[in-house]
Amino acid sequence: MSIQAPRKQHLWVWFLWLAGFYGVWTWLVFGNDRWGDVTAHWPIALAMAAGSYVAGSTPMGGGTVGFPILVLLFGLPASLGRDFSFAVQSIGMTSASIFILSRRQPLAWSMLKGSVFGAVLGLPAGLFFIAPYVPELWIKLVFAVIWCSFGVLHLYRIGEIASHDGMTEFDERWDFKVGTVLGIFSAATVASVTGVGIDMVLYATLVLLCRADLKIAIPTSVIIMAFTSLLGVLVKNLTTGMQPGVYENWLAAAPVVALGAPLGVFMVNLIGRKPTLIFVAVLCVGQFVWTCHTERAALGIPGFILALAAVGGCLLVFERLRVWGGVLVGEAKAKQAAGSSAADGRQEDATHSKEAAATCLQG
Repeated sequence: MSIQAPRKQHLWVWFLWLAGFYGVWTWLVFGNDRWGDVTAHWPIALAMAAGSYVAGSTPMGGGTVGFPILVLLFGLPASLGRDFSFAVQSIGMTSASIFILSRRQPLAWSMLKGSVFGAVLGLPAGLFFIAPYVPELWIKLVFAVIWCSFGVLHLYRIGEIASHDGMTEFDERWDFKVGTVLGIFSAATVASVTGVGIDMVLYATLVLLCRADLKIAIPTSVIIMAFTSLLGVLVKNLTTGMQPGVYENWLAAAPVVALGAPLGVFMVNLIGRKPTLIFVAVLCVGQFVWTCHTERAALGIPGFILALAAVGGCLLVFERLRVWGGVLVGEAKAKQAAGSSAADGRQEDATHSKEAAATCLQG
């Protein structure tokens, strides 16, 4: 799996992007008399100040905060929460991605390229053929269950996940194929419904299957979520259009996330990823409890038990992925060791041959 080592940074590209974005945003707001919309939606801007930091410093998009705030706290439709996640991440995660690329941070390129290709296939299919038929309650539960399982995983595996160094080298074609499958599945079934999730799936694969360093896995997950969000905005605007209310919330939150997400990328290198991940993991579990409490009348005892079982099922998948990763890593190390032994043997034979030739010449 190819990893691009850090090289000379080009942060001027990111500053140029910021200048262009804030120029366009200023025209949209003041040139079209929309300042009233911005001030009227200040709560989402405040919430996304934290959400954008989470987006840049963890494998969870800004919609991880934006979705429950809009849907659970403000009582807005889950479909609006999904569209807002796409819209706000198209700025925040894109800004963070440009920042990451400008700093030349190492990335899992082969699996990232496969995931991008898979998202191109999976997201439109999910938006057209899956998301429209998922009830509002199920959307909330899908979000709550996946994020809860992700949080629980980090609460009891954080030591192992944070201890990885570098990344196991597999065949790049295999990595691309795995990324493609992940991209199709997660974009069609999770991202199309909630507006987030493909980043977490790719991240989980990198840390559990490939034993990737968090410094590689998290930036890679940020970039795939940025691409998926831009694709989601494009597909939605070219077809059914965004849900009413998304644009006004976006106007308020966009200028905040454009700086907040890159700030998360930068600050996490100073304070460490482990404390941030633990904090966010607790929030993920908390939003599951919040969702179940809010929807207790619709869920009932059977629904609550089913939701807990779904969390357990997701954790089982994560653990199977981890076990499979251990087997693959062991095989890769064995092949590497065999290759090193063979190379040492060839070098030793060459040395003996040179010595023999020298002896003959002296004789």
